[in-house]
Amino acid sequence: MDSNDRSLTLPANFTHQVRIEALLPADSPRLNGVDEEHVRRLAGIYGSLPPVLVHRTTMRVVDGMHRVAAATSMGLSSVEVQYFDGADEEAFLRAVTANVAHGLPLSVTDRKAAAERILRARPELSDRSVASYTGLDAKTVASIRPRSTAESPRSNIRLGADGRVHPLDRTAERLRAAELMTQRPDLPLRAIVQETGLSLGTAHDVRRRLLRGEAPVPQGRRTTTGLRPPSPKTLPDPPIPLPSPRATTEPSGTATPSGSNRSRGSLETLRRLAGDPSLRHSDSGRQFLRWLHTHVVVDEAWRRQADAIPAHCTDTVAELALQCSHAWKRFAEDLGRRRLTDTTPAPFTQTASGSRPAA
Repeated sequence: MDSNDRSLTLPANFTHQVRIEALLPADSPRLNGVDEEHVRRLAGIYGSLPPVLVHRTTMRVVDGMHRVAAATSMGLSSVEVQYFDGADEEAFLRAVTANVAHGLPLSVTDRKAAAERILRARPELSDRSVASYTGLDAKTVASIRPRSTAESPRSNIRLGADGRVHPLDRTAERLRAAELMTQRPDLPLRAIVQETGLSLGTAHDVRRRLLRGEAPVPQGRRTTTGLRPPSPKTLPDPPIPLPSPRATTEPSGTATPSGSNRSRGSLETLRRLAGDPSLRHSDSGRQFLRWLHTHVVVDEAWRRQADAIPAHCTDTVAELALQCSHAWKRFAEDLGRRRLTDTTPAPFTQTASGSRPAA
């Protein structure tokens, strides 16, 4: 095999004897260069040392300058090498990783300088990813980033150590999710996730914030425009437009509310409850609102699910629905008894015709 042909694909563990004079010095992360004392130590154990790693495209040493110096001190004219194929910046990353993992450890100063250089060349890499290359803590990398990327355009993405792209700022997606939730309250969270690209957990957070009357974006979070999201106190109550009502007529000729109108009434009641200070400003109240939001079923919601039920399951699901309705009825009766025995005025009461302030 002619190893000088750099277009050849070599076996994974291929090694080759190369004359030292054909090698270029490493683009080393070591600020102080070769350590002569370490060279002398390596010369004493030279026969057990691994091959020198060489960038095949440029013949530049990636990892092993101390081994090359040890071979030279012993009067050798060639060294055993293993080739690395990749871009120049990848060769530097490999050099940093190799010198962190074995041999003469890089100093903290060396590693910080390497992190600064990596961030300058690859600002899209996440702090954890750069930390994995350099052996630094992710918080240390984060403190280095501002001076490394000051002249680089600010990016909204980070390439993680897992190889996946992660957005830094989700403000736009959160606002879009909030818009969908207010315009289409019966839309399942998974549909919102698919539409916005948010995680299911983040979509849940947006919904909880809206229920508490808060802005969908946490205060203080950096946005791509450099502006903070508006305070929830300045946000108007979001409209809840629903499909146009389709009135139904009883045989007597009396118009009754359609499913859409009933859904709108329930959702309006839920929104008013979410704005009640006595619920919003207590842990138990907020927990109740979250529970209530996940258990309220409106006509538009169950109609969307009905077609998914196979014929042989309809009786079972109907029985389950009736059991749930009986549980809600007992809940309503219990609340009615409490209202009759409670002499404390309540800021909000629920009647059969809708919501009204307590008398």
